[in-house]
Amino acid sequence: MVFCPHVSLKKLGIILAVSLFLTVNLFGQNHRVSVNMPDILVKGIEVELVFETEPGDSILFLDVSLDNKVHRIDLLNGRGSLKYKFTKKCEIQIPEHQLTIPVNPIPLWLSILPPLIAILMALMFREVITSLITGILVGTSIIFTYQTGSVFLGIPKGFLAIIDTYIIDSLRDPGHIAIIVFSMMIGGMVAIITRNGGMQGVVNKLTKYAINARSGQLVTWLLGIAIFFDDYANTLVVGNTMRPVTDRLKISRQKLAYIVDSTAAPVAAIAFVTTWIGAELSYIQSGISHIGLNLSPYEVFFNSLNYSFYPVFTLVFIFFLIHRGVDYGPMYHAEIKARHAISTEHESGINESESSFTKPRWYNAAIPVFVVIAGTITGLLYTGWDAQLVANSDVSWATKLSAIIGNSDSYKALLWSSLLAAGVAIVLTVGQKLLSLSETIDSLIDGFRTMLTAIVILVLAWSIALVTEHMHTANFISNLIVETSLSPVFVPLITFVLAALVAFSTGSSWGTMAILYPLLLPATWLITQEFSYTHDNSLAIFYNVVANVLAGSVLGDHCSPISDTTILSSLASQCPHIEHVRTQMPYALTVGAVAAFIGVLPGAMGVPSWITFPVGIMVLFFLVKLMGKKTDAA
Repeated sequence: MVFCPHVSLKKLGIILAVSLFLTVNLFGQNHRVSVNMPDILVKGIEVELVFETEPGDSILFLDVSLDNKVHRIDLLNGRGSLKYKFTKKCEIQIPEHQLTIPVNPIPLWLSILPPLIAILMALMFREVITSLITGILVGTSIIFTYQTGSVFLGIPKGFLAIIDTYIIDSLRDPGHIAIIVFSMMIGGMVAIITRNGGMQGVVNKLTKYAINARSGQLVTWLLGIAIFFDDYANTLVVGNTMRPVTDRLKISRQKLAYIVDSTAAPVAAIAFVTTWIGAELSYIQSGISHIGLNLSPYEVFFNSLNYSFYPVFTLVFIFFLIHRGVDYGPMYHAEIKARHAISTEHESGINESESSFTKPRWYNAAIPVFVVIAGTITGLLYTGWDAQLVANSDVSWATKLSAIIGNSDSYKALLWSSLLAAGVAIVLTVGQKLLSLSETIDSLIDGFRTMLTAIVILVLAWSIALVTEHMHTANFISNLIVETSLSPVFVPLITFVLAALVAFSTGSSWGTMAILYPLLLPATWLITQEFSYTHDNSLAIFYNVVANVLAGSVLGDHCSPISDTTILSSLASQCPHIEHVRTQMPYALTVGAVAAFIGVLPGAMGVPSWITFPVGIMVLFFLVKLMGKKTDAA
């Protein structure tokens, strides 16, 4: 036998190389497995953990240890997932791959602190920008403290995240940018028609009908109802158009903001041809799809109108206040101060010296405003048009129109109409030689500038809403009430209160609907079945809940300092924002209480709507008569 040392060494080298390869791949694989999960983890909120191996790996499963329990994750093409709710501080461990990831979830109750602190500060100090920034900072500091495990690192990181994460992410939303641009274009248009004398012409025309404070408020209320198709367009157009009139009649800016705010959302919420309808129907559909009810979202929406007490009562309540010429609470003091003002301290924004060189012509303002209204409606029809639906003879025209508006792109419609209106205002002004082109463009830019404060507040409100979304504030509020086992009779009332609290805390009625509809509609149906309700009685409770998710959202919006529609109403009326919130809240709560105990609860007990609506309206009338104090001599 011949000994060949070089062959043995070669074989030995191969054996060593293979051994080393196996050792690295079997015992040192921590770099070959990755775990993807949300950056922000909250206790009790289910998240998806995604496990991935490097391409080419033939691993079929992973054994993952969580809270001292092993979960086997099957892998397909090197990828697998696990849905899990973290309830305490723990570690994600994959011992076979020497992988350990510490997890420190945020307690859910902390999620209420950011909006609560922002709202309390705003109401106490009457300064909303600082309050919103503080609320955002509280939220971001909590998030990063739990992520880093150190409060000394969490607060600085949270402070920087205000601008590099939350403000920037809020501005990345196309809908938010559309609202900003629309607001700026409306502001620019208003500045032009103010300087060219058009607004003075409108004031002169409306003065024939708005001859005193009472009639001036009534005209504002009627305009608020007339522009029913979109709440943003409603607040900005009505507020800006009527402000010169109400200023001249010594109606307080607070009262103007209240009428504008409290007609816009209620009308948009219950009319079936609005920019809200698409979102409402999609949310309703997401809820009924879990139940298997043989109902269309339209059918559910129309039936729910029998229980839409808050929006209807709000519109009636405003009329009673105007008709009797009374107010109470902070609004009464604001109105008395405005009525007895020696001069109009908060003049309308029409600079008499600027418009005195031009003849006031009402159509120079009326035409651009009409363009906004007609252009928005046209844009809604254009973007939502469905030829097949229109050609379907089995569908009523009302359903077709609702479907078209519901499927439309409201942001495009608003942007197009506002751009066109500003362009028309420029053409009218320059074409009649009322102002030079340079002066007209300067007015447009000045109008943009007037919107800056409101835009800052809007962006901060959106940012704190994003914080509350990340921290699952709505889930915290929902869990407090939903987990309480009560008779189905109380479910609509609980829904109304819950929706109001969520909207108040998040500042978003749409966000509230998106969260609560899928949560509460299936739960409501199951509760009625557990209590052996008949099909018709179950549907009555179901429709009541559908209505009160929406109604409660509007109530919460009316009371919240961080609501975008509340901010826009303050902007259009040029009313100090916190003053608007402070004076509107008592009225909103009054109507909310009547809606809850005269409408929602009796309705759930089987009292028909032809009784609850008249009785509720009568109660509101007597409350206005009892608490209201005269603010008008006329």
